[in-house]
Amino acid sequence: MGRAARRLAAVLAGGTVLLSAVPAASAAAPARTGFPAASPEYPATVQIDSLSAPVAGEGTMITVSGRVTNSGSSTVKAAHVVLRSPKEQLDTRSAINLVAGRTGPGSKDGTVLPGHKADLGDLAPGQSRPYSIQVNPGDLGLKSAGVYELAVDVRDEDEDRPLGIARTFLPYNTAPGGKQTQVATLWPITHSPELVAQTMPDNDQMPVLRDDSLATELAPGGRLGRLVSIGQTLPNLTWVIDPDLLDTVFAMTKPYRVQKPGTAGESAKEENTVAGVGQNAATAWLAQLRTAVAANGSQVVALPYADPDLASIAHNGSGLPGMDTALRKAATAGKVTAEGRLAVDVRGGVAWPYQGRLDQATAGVARTTGSDLVLVNGESMPESRSLSYTPNAARPIGNGQTAVVADPVLSSLFAGDLDSDQAQSLAEQRFLAETMTITGQRPDDQRSLLVMPSRTLTVGTAEALAEALRAASQPNGWVAPTRLDAVATAPADQDANSSVPGDYPGDLRGSELSSAALGSVMGVQTGLDQLLLILTQPQRVRGPFNAAMVRSMSTQWRDHTEAGAAYRDGVQSYLANLAAAVKVPAKSVITLPGDNATLLISVKNDLNQAVGNLQLRVSSSQVNRLNVGEAATVVLDATTSRTFRFPAEAQVNGPVQMTAQLWTTGPNSQPYGKPITFTVEVTSVASGVMYVIGGGVVLMALAGVRFYLQRKKRSAAGEVDLDPERLLEADETPAPGEDAAEAEPVTGPVSRAAAEGPGTAPDGPPGEPSDSTPESASDARDRATGDEKVGH
Repeated sequence: MGRAARRLAAVLAGGTVLLSAVPAASAAAPARTGFPAASPEYPATVQIDSLSAPVAGEGTMITVSGRVTNSGSSTVKAAHVVLRSPKEQLDTRSAINLVAGRTGPGSKDGTVLPGHKADLGDLAPGQSRPYSIQVNPGDLGLKSAGVYELAVDVRDEDEDRPLGIARTFLPYNTAPGGKQTQVATLWPITHSPELVAQTMPDNDQMPVLRDDSLATELAPGGRLGRLVSIGQTLPNLTWVIDPDLLDTVFAMTKPYRVQKPGTAGESAKEENTVAGVGQNAATAWLAQLRTAVAANGSQVVALPYADPDLASIAHNGSGLPGMDTALRKAATAGKVTAEGRLAVDVRGGVAWPYQGRLDQATAGVARTTGSDLVLVNGESMPESRSLSYTPNAARPIGNGQTAVVADPVLSSLFAGDLDSDQAQSLAEQRFLAETMTITGQRPDDQRSLLVMPSRTLTVGTAEALAEALRAASQPNGWVAPTRLDAVATAPADQDANSSVPGDYPGDLRGSELSSAALGSVMGVQTGLDQLLLILTQPQRVRGPFNAAMVRSMSTQWRDHTEAGAAYRDGVQSYLANLAAAVKVPAKSVITLPGDNATLLISVKNDLNQAVGNLQLRVSSSQVNRLNVGEAATVVLDATTSRTFRFPAEAQVNGPVQMTAQLWTTGPNSQPYGKPITFTVEVTSVASGVMYVIGGGVVLMALAGVRFYLQRKKRSAAGEVDLDPERLLEADETPAPGEDAAEAEPVTGPVSRAAAEGPGTAPDGPPGEPSDSTPESASDARDRATGDEKVGH
């Protein structure tokens, strides 16, 4: 049963006492003209909800149904609805537009048709009642095929003037004439991005969604569920699909998780996610979509993956490093993904800027994606007023690109949410009137048009568009539904506007992704590249983040700015958390006893995979006071810590500031993560130095005594040697048995790890704070014997 028939049945069942509120207004401008708001002069609000026959023919009985509401402050006595006979045929699109723009009743709306009225009784303020009037084309005075105004108004018991009026359009089609107009209709299947960069820490990498709203839309009664159900009944439909949505739905056909609110930047875990509930709905929807796109002569157009906002990128992201590469990859991935998920041939190379609005910069970005077709709203490329007919949609715009320009009036009819019978009926009738008039402009020439509804097509709007297409393409109709390719390759009219404007609509600038937002998205690549250097399984991170970066620039965020900002923040926070998961734990003050000891520095890996290609470098702010050994090679298993030993050589007591920093290895070595600065408090150096100095004084005294005795002996023998350096040189090596003056060695525990040198883990538990190791007995002995270099 069609929408008009359902509405008529409801009216007949409800009688004249059914009360209902007036449907809320919507934002689709052309579709909303024709039913003016109430005013003190015209207190009755009238609406036309349906025509039982959207297209009249010879002998066709038409039932006009709708609703009247008393929006005034006093009762309307003996209210009734009357039908007007049209004054003239509307043979141009300009004439149709004039009727749509009228407000209050007037003589141009025709004359009251005797014998055709519906009594409503008294209407109290705020009261509403339905009406229904039947008429045939002969009673209306329709004689020749064409488009006519159909108006109803409300009167009271005096019948001296109308209290309100509603208008619609009625095509009268008596016989086929001329060539049918080819009409390609875009049927968008899109949704804001849901998959996030996180996956669950398991072998299957279970997908994670930012919320579970998609499960509701995929259900049979949901938006996407209804779009597939409606679309599969239409012939030669052009399905325009975001491949990221297909990937998301495919992921939902298996177990998946959903982030809890406020956890967008965290690693996914059981405690901050919940199980998704859309597995069955996703499985059924994907199967239904595969069937729909393979039937009825359908064509599938794949947008670049995640539907990046070409206009925002053109105006605010041009020249960003990596942007062109990201767009080319998105275009390639879009086609491959759609073909793989749907198992049908897919048309790639199609760009669809936001709302179809095009300027030269956006056309240039579209070329970057490899798009030879650009879907354009006719408002961006308006026709000359001197052009007396509607030209074909396709026209070359240079650089190997073809703009397929959607008729601006037809597209605007289905740009909003037609959420009421009244809005749907008027959009349908306006579509029929416009397309019939276009076909009649040049009946011997094949016309080709593009209809571009909203990217976020709603169920009510889809129903209205489908009803309009069926009515216009019925037997003996004037419209032939066709695919996008047929319209794109039709001959271009030489007089049609093929000039791409240099300016972009100012009212759309405010919703664009900003330079800062796009810059931060591309900045993710820098951090990602560094993270990938140290991972042993980089593919587990590379793919999810590359996809999340493109999703961060999706056109869908134009209508969901806060959600888009939250998504981008979540991607960046998550990457920062991953990068910070490999780190040197913070330290404060470390006491280092002795002038030769060992610093212990820990490195922690909280990732769920092993890391490598790292070095740990420890540096001193005062190498003349405290110096450490060479860098240590860092290789860590998943979720482990390891402590590295650095031999330290101290010269002076007191605090010395040290820095521990991870570095990547390879030809382009660079710091990884934040440097950790801490203080080492050196103790016990002074006593050791004084002991060595004291020992040196004793040796000098002994040498002096020996020098005196030898000189005395030589004097007695008549020999005098005045070279003290030769004497000291001769006495530097004590004779065997003369080391009694050696100090008692300082001893202390020396672990096996200490003996193995730097870069070796201790026997103790990983992750413990840095510590020092006492000097060895041999080190102490060397220092006591004077072999230690004091003061270097």
